[in-house]
Amino acid sequence: MTRILVTGGAGFIGSRVVHAALARGWDVRVLDALRVDVHPQAPVLADAVEFVRADVRDREAMEDALAGVDVVCHQAAKVGLGVDFDDAPDYSEVNVVGTAVVLAAMRARRVGRLVLASSMVVYGEGAYHLPGASTAVRPAPRLIRDLEAGVFDPRDPATGAVLVPGSIDETGATDPRNVYALTKLAQEHLAASWVRETGGSAALLRYHNVYGAGMPRDTPYAGVAAIFRSALARGEAPRVFEDGRQRRDFIHVDDVAAANLAAAEWTAAVGATARPFNIATGRVTTVHGLASALADAMHGPDPVVTGEYRAGDVRHITASADRAHRELGWRAEVDLGAGLAGFAAEHTG
Repeated sequence: MTRILVTGGAGFIGSRVVHAALARGWDVRVLDALRVDVHPQAPVLADAVEFVRADVRDREAMEDALAGVDVVCHQAAKVGLGVDFDDAPDYSEVNVVGTAVVLAAMRARRVGRLVLASSMVVYGEGAYHLPGASTAVRPAPRLIRDLEAGVFDPRDPATGAVLVPGSIDETGATDPRNVYALTKLAQEHLAASWVRETGGSAALLRYHNVYGAGMPRDTPYAGVAAIFRSALARGEAPRVFEDGRQRRDFIHVDDVAAANLAAAEWTAAVGATARPFNIATGRVTTVHGLASALADAMHGPDPVVTGEYRAGDVRHITASADRAHRELGWRAEVDLGAGLAGFAAEHTG
């Protein structure tokens, strides 16, 4: 029987990984600090779960929690883009130092398999090309004067031409553009260093926009799906920034949990490697499309496109999930319409 340690296993994604692992018949241990900013109410864990309340930065607790473990699923992290740069120390401490402690404890305990919750944010902007061409172009940072004029798509740094978005794969360049993104890329680099030193195996799962039951709501760190749902629950129209045509890939949390189990099994079958995988549906949804679908599901007012912008926001980021399908044997299965209906019902039911 596989014994898995899920750090952050009481959280939004971690709890679904735990549920999926139990359903698979695995032996599950959870380590979670139960931070009050993440868990205002104490979560309920299945009786079959062995629970350790500790911070991932606690080396002694981590080593104790790793006793007899086959694979670590490292979900514990401070997520979201933060409020301002004052959040940087906490993000760095929890995400970077915490991951370093997890990996050092794994080395000490000789646990050689890791699944890391990374993120699409390591890419920065997604893939782009010039109109009528296929060669990839890295976009220039968006200019305030363009944003103020309603020109939201990035430009080619050489010609100034407005670029056409495409789908990025794992060979795409990384370009983290905020503190959270920097910490996620640092986690990947730490995992790769651990692999080189120990001969372990690590699956680096670059989650795209995850939604579903249990998603954090009404916090500065909530995702756009939760923000729209909360507005609709108040009887308000969702407010959509820019022109609403921002492209994203929204993936259900149960699909993400299934990807984690597939990745955990993959780590048992490969040699020393740290391999990134896009965890996405491969389908494009605009932000306005998401808001409209949620409004329909909740019988609420249509979204309002405000034209507002945040200078640091990414315009388009969608992905190919072909590598995950080919190498992990995993593919997203939850239809967006059905997933959003359930997501809406959680708030209204």
